[in-house]
Parts: sequence; structure tokens; C-alpha cells
Amino acid sequence: MKKLINIAVVLTAFAQFSAQKIIHQEVFSPKMNKKIKTIIITPNVQPNTKYPSVYILHGFSGNPDRIIKEDIPDLVQKAQQYKTIYVLPDGNYSSWYVDSPVIKDSQYQTFIGKELVEFIDKNYPVKAEKKFRGILGWSMGGYGATNIGVTYNKTFGIVGSSCGALDFNSFGEGYNKYMVNKVLGPMESLNTNFLTDSKIKLMAAAGQHYIFDCGTEDIQMIGQNRKFHTKLTEQKIQHLYTESLGAHDTQYWSRSLSEQLTLFDKYFK
Repeated sequence: MKKLINIAVVLTAFAQFSAQKIIHQEVFSPKMNKKIKTIIITPNVQPNTKYPSVYILHGFSGNPDRIIKEDIPDLVQKAQQYKTIYVLPDGNYSSWYVDSPVIKDSQYQTFIGKELVEFIDKNYPVKAEKKFRGILGWSMGGYGATNIGVTYNKTFGIVGSSCGALDFNSFGEGYNKYMVNKVLGPMESLNTNFLTDSKIKLMAAAGQHYIFDCGTEDIQMIGQNRKFHTKLTEQKIQHLYTESLGAHDTQYWSRSLSEQLTLFDKYFK
């Protein structure tokens, strides 16, 4: 009888987990010594099955809940359609996903690139190989995904940025307006390692897939993305770059992010 009860408990626990779609968790960061709100979206998990994973980084002033409600409203559906686990960490409004030299408890590059990946790998049925793990973001999150993804190129096999802030040198007043200075200090004394251009040499031998896109009416970001695309092309770094009609708004990136996730699924095959 005791054995039957144990089996029933196991089956019940599995049934509960397999039905989960949206999981809200607080993941502890040893480096920041605090918990970070994170949403994990799973397909209907099956026994003895592991899944690809994609880490999705929101833009400036965003949060994981908004991703589901507004930014990528079909994300839960995509988790089931593509049999993929999506991980949505909170970027603390304006962290820029960097290891800040200014704020001790704003070390989001290490948290996402290392600590969060280790947590997900330990607690969820994800495939551990780099080719089955991607990172994607837009605007501030495009900067974060590109820099974290390339820095941790043995962890992530696919890196995607939509309308990303890829060049602080041409950000102008946006550098202070969007609070980059709060986490990286004044532009005049910025460490060049925080510039996305500093990752180009690493990208050449990283063995990753790269996807970049931007809207043609995105006045602030289109120039930055075109310049980065040109530099990658000059260095003969393989990447997919697209432009389409759209501004720097939810209407644009909802479409572009959905399209990128379709490409991620193809790369996972």
C-alpha cells in the first residue's frame, strides 16, 4: 500500500508540473546577494524529455509580466508550438544587463550569463548543449543579449537583438536619458569593454548564430544597427540582418521578436 501511495504522489507531482505554463520564481543571485524575479514559460513537459531554452531580456523600463501581456503576447503559445522553455528575468528597469562598476548589487551580466543558466539547468528539463540555448532582447535588452551572449559564447549558441542599443558612442543624450550613466558612469570615462563594438573580434570565432533587426522609422536605433551590421560584414562575420517598416515601439518589436523566435526554433533543429 505504501508503495502505491508513493507512486500516486509521484504521478500527481508530475501531472502538476507537466500542466504548468507560466511559473513565477525568485532566483537568488550570489553575486548580487538578492533574489531576482523571473518568469519561466514551459511547454507541456513530458517525461524523459529535455527542451531548448531561450533567455528573453526586456527593454528599458520593462519587466517580465509586460513581455507576456504586451511585448510578445503569443509567447505562451510559442512555448508549446516550438517545445521550448522561455526564461524571462527582470532587468531591474534600467540595469542595462551589465556588471556595473558603480552599483554593487547590479551585476546582471553574471546573473543571466552564469547564475540563472545554472539555476535553470539544475531545476528544469533543458538541453545543456550550447546549440540548444539562445538569448534574445530588444532595445536595452538587445544590448544586453548581444553582450551577454557573446561574452558567454560557450553557453549560448544563438544571439538575437531587435532594435538594440548597439552603440553608446552615438547614443547622444539618450545615454543619460535612459540612465546608462547610472550603471556605467559618465560617457567620457566609459570603459570601452562596455561598447558592443568590443565584442566583434570575439564574435569572429565564437561559433554562434547572430540575428539583428531594426525598424526603418526607428530614428534613434536604425543608425546604430546599420553601423554594427556594416562592421560585422567588413569582418566577414556571418549574421542575419533585416530592416522592415516600423518605429521603436511595441507594434514593431512584437512582430520582430515573434519572427526571431521562429528563426531560433529553426536553428535548434
